[in-house]
Amino acid sequence: MPIYRSVLCCPEVWPAHSDGCAGWVWRFVGIVLGIVLILTLPPREGHAQQPEAIPPLPTSEIAPGVYVHIGNIDLMSEANQGDTANAGFIVGNDAVAVIDSGGSAREGTRLLAAIRGVTSKPVRYVINTHVHPDHIFGNAAFVREDAIFVGHRNLPRALVARGEFYLKAFRRSLGDALIDEVKIVPPTLLVDNEMQIDLGGRILTLKAWQPGHTDNDLTVLDTTSSTLFAGDLLFVGHLPVLDGSIRGFLADLQELRRIPAERAVPGHGPVVSDWRGAVEDERRYFEGLVNEVRSFIAQGIPLTKAAREAGRSEQSRWKLFDEYSSRNVIAAFGELEWE
Repeated sequence: MPIYRSVLCCPEVWPAHSDGCAGWVWRFVGIVLGIVLILTLPPREGHAQQPEAIPPLPTSEIAPGVYVHIGNIDLMSEANQGDTANAGFIVGNDAVAVIDSGGSAREGTRLLAAIRGVTSKPVRYVINTHVHPDHIFGNAAFVREDAIFVGHRNLPRALVARGEFYLKAFRRSLGDALIDEVKIVPPTLLVDNEMQIDLGGRILTLKAWQPGHTDNDLTVLDTTSSTLFAGDLLFVGHLPVLDGSIRGFLADLQELRRIPAERAVPGHGPVVSDWRGAVEDERRYFEGLVNEVRSFIAQGIPLTKAAREAGRSEQSRWKLFDEYSSRNVIAAFGELEWE
């Protein structure tokens, strides 16, 4: 009689003269238990399960070698993984430059996967257009690429002042799993006025702006394709957000529209053919806000009332108006009351 040895069977050898049916049953039970044990054992070294592949971030090639991901017009959350700002990359003959890395390390990893779906060239630069988390939280995904992180001369100071606060504040909205992967990565290459970087036959012009959206805004112009990455100096559809100077923002918009670019990638919202028209929409909103806030200040109307009422004529024109309007009024009020 064949002898079946199972690690789960107490007797090492079946009785030679057992009942035939009973012997078959015990052999069957032993086989089943053995299979269960094998299935529950951890995989042996060398046969570990592969981690789940992270899907690449959806991107579109808007000009030869210029790729853009359009983020959600939404607040950062665990559900959208912080994906609320636009991000992109430009491919030169020798290397790649990333413009903004997304609102989580996971989004940054997906952006890197999208790059690897296009080219194996090294990511030489990661350019952050300003300090806000939806544009910089993905930086950690590019640290191992040995990329040079680039930013406005004021960006390191802003990261020191706000970095830890951002990590704590966004833990509530992004959740522990996403925020634990985020690292605050300061730039090592600073732009004081203008600077050019070469990707190999492809020159990018980086410009540092006076305080507007923030005090550390940076734009990127790809002269090869005549494409401008405007960061959050340009919003399309999304209510423009003020975190710097409303008068400076208006001055920046006048200068921005004179840049000789055929197309512009906004910090938020779709790429539109008439990008200067989008700049004009921003100018109209901010000029109207300035006039209203100045009137409230002259009348002695308190900030709390102004925050509720100023700018309401623009409400139907912009998404996320209720989320950001009062914040803009408060920032403008604080600046304009000291004129």
